[in-house]
Amino acid sequence: MGKIITKGQYLLMKPVLADKKVGLCHGVFDLVHPGHLIHFKEAKSVCDVLVVSVTAAEYVRKGPDRPYFDDTMRLEFLEAIGCIDFVMLSEGFTPDDVIGCVEPDLYIKGEEYSVPEDDVTGMINKEAALVRQHGGDIYYTTGQVFSSTKLINKGLSALSQKVMDFSGNFTKRYSMEIVKRYSENAKKLKVLVIGDVIMDKYTYCTIQGLMSKDMGYSARYQKKEEYFGGSAAIARQLAVFSDNVTLCSVTGDEKKIYKRFSDELGSLMGLELIQSHKIPTIVKHRYLEKDKKRNDLRKILAINNIPEVMERDKAAEGQFLEKIGKITGGFDVVFVCDYGHGLVNQDVMSVIQDKAKCLVLNCQTNSTNYGLNIITKYSRADFFTLDQKELKLAYPYYNISEKEALAELARHLNGKGWLTRGSSGAYGIDGSKILECPAFVLDVVDTIGAGDAFFSVAGLFSAAGAPVELGMFMGNIAGALASNITGNKYSIEKADILKYAGTLLNI
Repeated sequence: MGKIITKGQYLLMKPVLADKKVGLCHGVFDLVHPGHLIHFKEAKSVCDVLVVSVTAAEYVRKGPDRPYFDDTMRLEFLEAIGCIDFVMLSEGFTPDDVIGCVEPDLYIKGEEYSVPEDDVTGMINKEAALVRQHGGDIYYTTGQVFSSTKLINKGLSALSQKVMDFSGNFTKRYSMEIVKRYSENAKKLKVLVIGDVIMDKYTYCTIQGLMSKDMGYSARYQKKEEYFGGSAAIARQLAVFSDNVTLCSVTGDEKKIYKRFSDELGSLMGLELIQSHKIPTIVKHRYLEKDKKRNDLRKILAINNIPEVMERDKAAEGQFLEKIGKITGGFDVVFVCDYGHGLVNQDVMSVIQDKAKCLVLNCQTNSTNYGLNIITKYSRADFFTLDQKELKLAYPYYNISEKEALAELARHLNGKGWLTRGSSGAYGIDGSKILECPAFVLDVVDTIGAGDAFFSVAGLFSAAGAPVELGMFMGNIAGALASNITGNKYSIEKADILKYAGTLLNI
């Protein structure tokens, strides 16, 4: 048996190792460097048997295209180090599976983990507690600390030169300590989300060709998925950072959908939902095919249940208006997700703009409301986001640049905000100053949901006191990570966002 073993193989060996002191080191180990060798050498000096576990690639939280080296190569790097006795793969975001298997006498970490508050994942205390449950303890080595992330960023071109240049300049003004401080501020905010709830349906298929007797596509069904979109997805993303989020909206009276709110969102946020017996919950159904050469999804057809002539339910509208009138002023920050489907009417807008202590606004253009839902219908927003098409609809003039239009919108709303520009990154506006941030990832799976992720995170960090530039940076990270999942299938975890921020700040 070689050094690289499975958890099952280790379990068979445990009786033989019963009288040995076993140490366990765990990490990504994407690039083995002198700091690791010093760490492993000291670890071996305090135990008889040294086991090193490696986080499997699918669970690494350092941003797109990480780890740089695959599982096999990272395991083989470690296998070649003489003081290591066994190497195994950990298949989870945390090393719980390996800790439970190895039950180490010593769980050995570098000195940079000796202050739990510096661990952006917040997991070191939990890992130590789990080790102690299995009869072991934690040990911190004292050798010189290096950074695999910095070495990879600088030496292996894991980031584009444009991102490298931006990050190198950005780190002169911001650090992970600053990011974590605003993250903690965001955790304390009382957040209200107002806007349309949307059910996203995705049907995956494979295009076989055109119908033999018609002009439509013929496709083979593969699978379907269904999850919350719209304001519910934004509230769920905000709940990753804030402990006190409330969603206020109007839904249809479908029992199955209403039950899902309680089952899927009830433990994450407060729900202030009005049921309409006349208007159904909005459903947007997209048919997709995965590109055979790349990893992205191509949208073949989109169908929704929004009526051509917008119906009204005056009873539900009245209840909703009364509800937001009562609760809006009691929150630190209000996020308005205006998808232009009739929920946020003029009366609702007036109440929100009058009562919100801090207003974060997103007023979206889509195929249903094109040209009708323009952000300039609002007169106030402390922070706002929109995309290039939405800005052009607001200022449809040939003789005005994007930066000039963005500055004009900021003056109109008397606020600060961001323009998302797809693969070109984002602009931010803070007073008279225009800020720029490049796109952090260009290979995407699905852009739906990326703008919502940007809006949520950029808005929340800025509401927590962060400068517009830092809000843009954090929003761009969330958007980059969201673009590599399908739609709003799930929220981006706080640890994933902070870990990627750490990667970009480690230049």
